[in-house]
Amino acid sequence: GVGTASLALPPASLEAPGSVQQLPVPGRDSPVARAHRGLTLPTVSHYRLFPKALGRLVAALGVRELHLALTQGFWRTRYWGQPPLQAPAGAELWVWFQPTVTDVDKAWKELSNILSGIFCASLNFIDSTNTVIPTASFKPLGLANGTDHHLLRYAVLPREVVCTENLTPWKKLLPCGSKAGLAVLLKAERLFHSSYHSQAVHIRPICRDASCLAVSWELRQTLTVVFDFFSSGQGKKDWSLFKMFSRTLTDTCPLASQSKVYVDISPKNKEKELLEVSPAPTSVHEAIVQGDKKTYAVYDLLSPSLFNTSRSLNVQLKWKRPQDTEMPIPTLHAQRYVGGYGLQTGEICTLIYNTHPYRAFPVILLETVPWYLRLYVHTLTIITKGKENKPSYIHYQPAQDRRRPHLLEMLIQLPANSVTKITIQFERALLKWTEYPPDPNHGFYVGSSVLSALVPSVTAMKDMDVEQSPLFASLFPSSDGSSYFVRLYTEPLLVNLPTPDFSMPYNVICLTCTVVAVCYGSFYNLLTRTFHVEEPSRGGLAKRLANVIRKLRGVPPL
Repeated sequence: GVGTASLALPPASLEAPGSVQQLPVPGRDSPVARAHRGLTLPTVSHYRLFPKALGRLVAALGVRELHLALTQGFWRTRYWGQPPLQAPAGAELWVWFQPTVTDVDKAWKELSNILSGIFCASLNFIDSTNTVIPTASFKPLGLANGTDHHLLRYAVLPREVVCTENLTPWKKLLPCGSKAGLAVLLKAERLFHSSYHSQAVHIRPICRDASCLAVSWELRQTLTVVFDFFSSGQGKKDWSLFKMFSRTLTDTCPLASQSKVYVDISPKNKEKELLEVSPAPTSVHEAIVQGDKKTYAVYDLLSPSLFNTSRSLNVQLKWKRPQDTEMPIPTLHAQRYVGGYGLQTGEICTLIYNTHPYRAFPVILLETVPWYLRLYVHTLTIITKGKENKPSYIHYQPAQDRRRPHLLEMLIQLPANSVTKITIQFERALLKWTEYPPDPNHGFYVGSSVLSALVPSVTAMKDMDVEQSPLFASLFPSSDGSSYFVRLYTEPLLVNLPTPDFSMPYNVICLTCTVVAVCYGSFYNLLTRTFHVEEPSRGGLAKRLANVIRKLRGVPPL
């Protein structure tokens, strides 16, 4: 009953006019990478497809790679399966700078402020208190001469709320905007009325050809949305493009060299029947995605025969028989929660699951904890199957009050079919009254944990699969036929800190202001007022006429 729409727009390449060949990302020790180590990045000069706002930003601040994600909601792994491209709740930004940048912290601050204006987000709140420098996680996804982690910056704002004002500038970066092509489906009131919404921007250098003698800049914009029709009141699991987006596809973007729609029609029942979609797809494609064999119905929007029968494309899927809503549990998934009691001490618990029946593999865990949660590193325990599990690599950078957060990185071996529990105790700090947010009783957010691993694949991948599936190979990079790379995020935490009674200062302020206004006003009136003694006047014409009348009547005068 869950419809997942993952929209990957065709990459826009920034280079001199000409054809571009998109290749899979080479490894650090591949021949292509070795040929590139003495090559410099191209200058930013051509803006036919590449947005000028981002091109000028990359050139001015010496950016090598930029990855920005704005997410609303949390991916429910147990019900929705393996996420296609997961991101933490809120705003996530990680950037690799070029070695020519002398002051990385200054460039990082300028970059976050400029991106805040471009995407109408609160990225200007990124500072030293929520920025870390990972040593093992977030390696470059594109071509890189080296991996000096001092050129890397990573920050998360879990409190960030994603709304229409963030989607509009994201759509304006597309060559055709939202006027033509796949972007016509991006209707804000439908996208944000969903269970999960994540939009991302990725900029990286890639090879222009197979020999990698020339380099291009690649901009990839991805949008992942989850529609749950069954729980929204419709009571049906059938879906279509019109039901999800309230629109259909009518034409393609004239600037697009490729424009395709992939629909997963893999068997969901024991009979191994392919799902039937209408209208009939242009072709059927098989690929190994995240260790599983998938079958996709492909609709090529550039095919002249697609729009001959009708003026619009509305892909529909109807279930023949009742289907199980449970998705297969991924090989690697995790969850995190806060333990303890009271408002002084607590405990952060992380559970990492390896459901593979016979393969063990390592995982890199990245923990970023704010400074006002003071960690006790000597309480760190890692338990797997009732035994202590010592990490192969551990890096810890303690926090400094009001300057930087805690950073904890570990390389942990996960045995087959096991659950690994990681616990660490902390103490809550008492903040100054000016450091509390406007809603302090709501709580304080702690960013998600990041898990990076090469997960063993159930189905072996052939070399030809990579060549025939450049889209899936670049979205889901694979080291070889036996494993694939996965980066997962746990839930963000909401921690309550000792909060003073802010109603008491309000009462004191009101009472003080009232007393000062009354007393000060009275004293000031008495000290600054001037008193004048007025002589009694004899009266005017009316008083004299009245006295004449009273005299005639024999009455005493006034």
